[in-house]
Amino acid sequence: MGLRELKKEQTREALSWAAIRLTVERGFDAVLVEDIAAAVGVSPRTFNNYFSGKAEAIAARNLDRGKRIVAALRARPADEPLWQAIAEAVATGFMTMPTGTFTESPHWHAGVKLMMQHPALQGEALRANAIVDGAMAVVIAERTGTDPEQMYPQLIARTVGAAVLVAMEQWWRADSSASFEPFLREAIQQLANGLTAP
Repeated sequence: MGLRELKKEQTREALSWAAIRLTVERGFDAVLVEDIAAAVGVSPRTFNNYFSGKAEAIAARNLDRGKRIVAALRARPADEPLWQAIAEAVATGFMTMPTGTFTESPHWHAGVKLMMQHPALQGEALRANAIVDGAMAVVIAERTGTDPEQMYPQLIARTVGAAVLVAMEQWWRADSSASFEPFLREAIQQLANGLTAP
């Protein structure tokens, strides 16, 4: 990535995190594009060069995380069992999170939960998840010698996506100081076990 591309990517990421931080602090409907742009030190026009609206800016974190998971899965050893590779790739995808900043606020946990319940954001998150599911199915097909349009890779990809969402919901219900990774790994392990009856 050249210097110009890197700067653009950094601006895009900064806008996305600013949208999340302000929404967690104020609520989705109380945040304007102008607020997000000002938080990063750019114009609203610059914001519009990257995102169609604040919901897309927030959901960009889902999309980027999904792309990291797909890239991590592709990089796993070819002879590694599929579910182990998926578990490690998903965990890797969730490692990138700003630390020592607003994510340590006692209101962060509840604010994210409330933010994710907004209909506009749910729609954008579904769109991002669909893109990631398609890319994940391609990598799973590569690892299993199947066609990405066949049921198996499609089913695995979408099931993994659902497991991540369930893990998030369980985490939101837990103590706000709890680590997310154990919830994530347990969800993937239950899939690997075939969802046997408890």
